[in-house]
Amino acid sequence: MEIILLVIAYFLGSIPTGYLVGRRANIDILKQGSGSTGAANVWRTIGKVEGSFVFTIDLIKGLTAILLMQSVNELKIISKISDISSVMINVQALHEWFVVGAAFLVTLGHSYSCWINFKGGKSAATGLGVLLVLNWMVALGAFGLWLATVVMWRTTSISSMLVAIAIPILMIFTHSPSTYTFITFVLSILVIYRHRSNLDRLRQGTEPKITFFEIEQYEGLSEN
Repeated sequence: MEIILLVIAYFLGSIPTGYLVGRRANIDILKQGSGSTGAANVWRTIGKVEGSFVFTIDLIKGLTAILLMQSVNELKIISKISDISSVMINVQALHEWFVVGAAFLVTLGHSYSCWINFKGGKSAATGLGVLLVLNWMVALGAFGLWLATVVMWRTTSISSMLVAIAIPILMIFTHSPSTYTFITFVLSILVIYRHRSNLDRLRQGTEPKITFFEIEQYEGLSEN
């Protein structure tokens, strides 16, 4: 059952929400702005309501994939019928790795959707959905850090990358399972990698800024 859910996690993540919203508006989002299917590109290209909708759905994709995997009780049943503590620990560790696999695949699917030639968003929204299930305290802390740095520097890409760096550290300080800390480290690398074009613009001094939530009109805007 867990293997099936891993496959489902990828295909769930690969649902190209932003692309479908664009198609409904007769717009090919892949050819607009930075070409990302993320919420910010949709927000800027199509509208605030559509962008908010895409963000919400992308977040739900990550959240749902983890909840589905955590809901599987076969391994829990095995642990209950065993009186050997080491076996129970091994079963729990195995279950955590399945959750980690789902977290990775749903995020990968969002960034590299098989339905649109392996293009997609920048993983932030879906990654936040994953984090809300793995450790909601860290998720809230990460959002607070993102908001504070956006207000300070008015650059969403800087905020997203700083949060990506901070999340594994927060996972360690909150004593999260090592497997969950590991996947947040991996996903943080993915988020930063997906923002590599933003790093180029930061070096060139052409990265767009925002006046709080009012995004400047700029072709290379950072997306989720």
